[in-house]
Amino acid sequence: MAANMSRKEILGKVYKMIPPMLEKFHKGQLGRVAVIGGSEDYTGAPYFSAMASAKLGADMSHVICEPGAGMVIKTYSPNLMVHPYMRQEKNLAKNETIDSISDEVVAMLDRLHVVVIGPGLGRDPAMQETCARVITEARKKNVSFVLDADGLYLAQTRPELVNGYKECILTPNVVEFGRLAKSQNIDTTKEDPTKLCEKLANAYGGVTIIQKGAVDYISNGKQTLVSTGEGGLKRAGGQGDTLTGSLATLLAYRKAYLEKIWDHENDMGADELLTLCAYGGSAITRECSRLAFKEKGRSLQAADLTEHVHTAFLDLIGEKPTDESKL
Repeated sequence: MAANMSRKEILGKVYKMIPPMLEKFHKGQLGRVAVIGGSEDYTGAPYFSAMASAKLGADMSHVICEPGAGMVIKTYSPNLMVHPYMRQEKNLAKNETIDSISDEVVAMLDRLHVVVIGPGLGRDPAMQETCARVITEARKKNVSFVLDADGLYLAQTRPELVNGYKECILTPNVVEFGRLAKSQNIDTTKEDPTKLCEKLANAYGGVTIIQKGAVDYISNGKQTLVSTGEGGLKRAGGQGDTLTGSLATLLAYRKAYLEKIWDHENDMGADELLTLCAYGGSAITRECSRLAFKEKGRSLQAADLTEHVHTAFLDLIGEKPTDESKL
């Protein structure tokens, strides 16, 4: 994929990756996604991520969280499947261990296409260790994952968990990016800011990174794209969760494309498709932000982006015919 392609051309390639909605498909083929996070203090983030995934079209959207968070998240929406399997260290029961908790979460991987790790996770040692084990098993099973928020703390402190794994996307904001760069001995003050994302991606062995900012730099170390779509001006917390959920669904669509569950040209490879997922997720999130800010202005909240996910998808990428003969 040429680095000098226009935004319209790149989104045209994203369109080719999107599965049509065909009569022959059964439940689950167009995406089984789980968000792992949600702790005693943070319940909004996993909800926003999982709902973005659902609104972008994933058939099944799960949240795997701590029980206290699960009770709350279930009241937000009946559309999500909420599994209270995670435990903070202080809430481990006498008959529970990190081994038993991790085994229960890891057992879900065989049912999933993509996992988002980090929204509302927190830094609790038991929660972090469980996610570390999930990452290890996801790599063995070649399951794609997205790391954000406190999930990035694992990449910062235990880089071997993600190093060299081409099936993951990291989504740091400016502060998180700085921490990751420092952990890899990259001085952000002495480098060309347009090359930083590429350098960090290479430091992690070619993983894909979305460096969020005024524009989003997207790089796997070999190729860098810049997502420049207009966004809103309100910096409300939680907007990055729309990105992670959107990425998860697009990664599930990528899997469907690679498995050829519908007839298509089959002219895009796994690496190119991963970059397209990252670009598409960034573009959709920025458009959600723009639309929500246009409507809400200063009062914009993260929940406002959720309601614009489908509209942003239609505006930027577009729907496909439902008649297979017209594809």
